[in-house]
Amino acid sequence: MERWFCEEVLPLEASLTRYLRRNWRTAEQIMDIRQDIYEAALTGGRQELPSHTAGYIFTIARNILVNRSKRERIVQFEHYADMESVEQGVDLSATDRHLDARDALRRAQEGIERLPPRCREVVRLRKIEGLSTREAAARMGVGIDTIERQLVLGIRAMADAMLGGAGKIRRGGAASTGKARRQ
Repeated sequence: MERWFCEEVLPLEASLTRYLRRNWRTAEQIMDIRQDIYEAALTGGRQELPSHTAGYIFTIARNILVNRSKRERIVQFEHYADMESVEQGVDLSATDRHLDARDALRRAQEGIERLPPRCREVVRLRKIEGLSTREAAARMGVGIDTIERQLVLGIRAMADAMLGGAGKIRRGGAASTGKARRQ
């Protein structure tokens, strides 16, 4: 693994850095992004070494740039428009899809961990264990309405966390519950 990384990945560093500079707007983040790419390459390489290292590295780079753009909620094509520098014949490998899935799972777990204890338990019972609303309410000793409300708040907070937000539960008045204010 170390030999593969030193002989095949590190020689791509200059071209990878140029690619990142062309396709990412914040120069201060280039080194961090490059390290994320190396980490993803090493993680994926443990499963199976890619047959075409350059295509593999630049595919990971493209995916990381896309994911970071989504997290910032600014998806502009200029960030990764220079796809001609990546070999066109490269298809997303199973390893890369595995890395994306692992990253999504990690973000989901982090989102769940940020939830308050009761809300976390509701999300765990309903979405992970697959219990019905009634079963979850009986197990926790609360009403069905409580389970439904906690689930909505928890899913919203998790989605926010997975998209790069704070992942905090936002309790609001009429706007968040869907009830119209009477004046």
